[in-house]
Amino acid sequence: MGDKLINIGYGNYVAASRVVALVAPDSAPIKRIIRDAQERSMLIDATYGRRTRAVVITDSEHVVLCAMQPETLAHRLDAQSDDSLGDIDEPSDDEDDNG
Repeated sequence: MGDKLINIGYGNYVAASRVVALVAPDSAPIKRIIRDAQERSMLIDATYGRRTRAVVITDSEHVVLCAMQPETLAHRLDAQSDDSLGDIDEPSDDEDDNG
């Protein structure tokens, strides 16, 4: 599969490469996005009955409700992207001296 997964709480994971936005659920536009996603059957409630603290929006237009703070999820997403940077081959100092 190859996708890095982010733990969004309670044993639930989201593919890091599919995340478009991590937002707080408090504003009217986000509430509208949640309502629209529910009407289109694109809403995933991963809160296990707890208060929604973050909303994950994916590139497939799925909307995932989470009980974790957006900042926590952002740190996890950032850590995933830092891990993937290790896969990039960077030129070594020896290669710079060739020219």
